[in-house]
Amino acid sequence: MNKVNSRKLWKIIQETGDYLQGRLPDHPNHPKGRNSYAHVAICIKQKFKKSYKDIDNEKFEDVIKYIEYLKNNPN
Repeated sequence: MNKVNSRKLWKIIQETGDYLQGRLPDHPNHPKGRNSYAHVAICIKQKFKKSYKDIDNEKFEDVIKYIEYLKNNPN
């Protein structure tokens, strides 16, 4: 992904992490609460099999749609 799109995605990931703060369900492995920023980044990596920086530019909109899905469906 080019630097411009990578920066845009990071900003969206941060905003989504802010939004999900305190909204993710409790988990026994995270007794002090879950890291919503890491959650978004890990979910992206699991779905697209790459770090958000390494995803092709052609999938930029797909990543944004997925992040919106994560925002609306905290799990």
